[in-house]
Amino acid sequence: MTANASMFAQSFFHGSRAELKPGDMIVTGHRSNFTEEKPLSWVYFASTLDAAIWGAELAAGSGQERIYVVEPTGPVEDDPNVTDKKFPGNPTMSYRSREPLRVVAEVTQWQGHPPERLQEMKDGLARLKAEGKDIIID
Repeated sequence: MTANASMFAQSFFHGSRAELKPGDMIVTGHRSNFTEEKPLSWVYFASTLDAAIWGAELAAGSGQERIYVVEPTGPVEDDPNVTDKKFPGNPTMSYRSREPLRVVAEVTQWQGHPPERLQEMKDGLARLKAEGKDIIID
């Protein structure tokens, strides 16, 4: 019996409000969902759907919240904004790359966080901003 190697492949997700289609590239040079700092020189993604849901829910703008299955096109590293800074190790399985992410598909069936949990997160981010601690390690 021969196993299909793709069934063991790592999946990566990106939460956004951008309307994209398979084959589109997510590139650097956009602002973070979490701060109003300069455009970022990294693209961020995760291998957990929950982390991508947060990205979609907290994304700036008024477009529909979306989650995409993405494929990195270059080297990947742990996202230092959550790895060790907030959570020892990388339990959120969050990553970043300077190279584009290729959109493979859109995840159309997912459930967001409860409204009160989302508000807690937004309040926490607002508190960090007020304290000047909304820093993105770019």
